[in-house]
Amino acid sequence: MRPAGRRRRLSYSKHYDLVIFDCDGVLVDSEVISCRVHAEVLTRHGYPITAEQVRQRFLGRSARDANLDIERELGRPLPEAYDAERRDALLAALASSVDAIPHIAHALDGITIPVCVASSGAHDKIFTTLTRAGLHARFSPHIFSASQVARSKPAPDLFLFVAEQMRVAPGRCLVIEDSISGVTAARAAGMTAIGFTGGSHCRPGDADNLLAAGAATVIADMRALPALIPETVPEPQ
Repeated sequence: MRPAGRRRRLSYSKHYDLVIFDCDGVLVDSEVISCRVHAEVLTRHGYPITAEQVRQRFLGRSARDANLDIERELGRPLPEAYDAERRDALLAALASSVDAIPHIAHALDGITIPVCVASSGAHDKIFTTLTRAGLHARFSPHIFSASQVARSKPAPDLFLFVAEQMRVAPGRCLVIEDSISGVTAARAAGMTAIGFTGGSHCRPGDADNLLAAGAATVIADMRALPALIPETVPEPQ
């Protein structure tokens, strides 16, 4: 069976020097777990919300930005214990149950240019999920978090920071993202984005939303990815 995929504007005349992967929902199938825990802890701390509402509002965004939105609505800070409780509950849930995205190892085996991770999650969360999924060694030490920049996705800061650290021009970077905020950030950084809808959190219509946000292509199966990445060629001298 041919892996599913949709293509709109991906340029096969363009070559890339780096593939930047989001983590949650792209490398590891963690978003359903994260949304459930986030909703449960918020509800216990006086902000009733469902896992689906968390998915719709905060997918691809940092916990820091989510907190700011919620505190503006509440008109007060979240309780002092909230962040630690959410983090501890989330790490425990992920450490016991998160899995790799199907076929991600196959996709990585077929990519011949450097790869790295750029996630809205904190480093301890990234480490927990990638380690359980058996992927940490494939990316370390090239793993970057929104905690390293002033603004998280949908701002371009994280992707521009990654390009600088990896010494690759933004225009030669290809980003794999499952969220509108991630695709928006990639495009704002001057990078090409491929949308991914193969996570268990994805819904009908997500592919169209990612394309509308600026993704050049949307795939639902990681086995489709290597064929979309042209071989690297040197820049003309």
